[in-house]
Amino acid sequence: MKSIQSTSITRKIFIAVSSLMIIFYFSACASKMAFLDSSVVPGAGGTVKVKKDNNNNYDIKIQLSNLAAPTKLQPSKTIYVVWMESVDNTTKNIGEINSSTSFLSNKRTASFETVSSTKPTKIFITAEDESKTQYPGTQIVLTTNDF
Repeated sequence: MKSIQSTSITRKIFIAVSSLMIIFYFSACASKMAFLDSSVVPGAGGTVKVKKDNNNNYDIKIQLSNLAAPTKLQPSKTIYVVWMESVDNTTKNIGEINSSTSFLSNKRTASFETVSSTKPTKIFITAEDESKTQYPGTQIVLTTNDF
C-alpha cells in the first residue's frame, strides 16, 4: 500500500517538474517587449517579439496600434522605417511600416516581420521621407529599451 502511494506521489512530482521545465523552455526562447510611450505620436503603441529560429537567425515581429499617418506629423513625412541596433553596435534599416485602417475600426494598425542574422539589442521606428535611407532621422516615433 505504501509503495503505491509513494509511486503516485513521485509520478505527480515528476509531471509537475516536467511541465514547469517545458513552460520555461518555451518562454525562454522568445523575448517580447513593449514600445515606450511616444511624444511624437502620443497614442501609438505596440510590441516587438524576437525569437531565435532553428537556423540561428532572429525572427522579429512587430505589432503596432494607433499609428497616425506619417503625413500628419510635424514636419510631415512619407513613411515609417524600422531600425535595429545589434550586438555589434551597428544600426540597420530593416524595412518600412505599412499601416492600415481595418473595416470595423478606425484604429490604425500595422504589423511588420523580418529575419536578421544578428541579435537585435534595440528596435526603433522613425518617420522618414524615403524608405531606403541609410541613417535614421531625428524624428523617432517609437523605441524599445535595450533587450
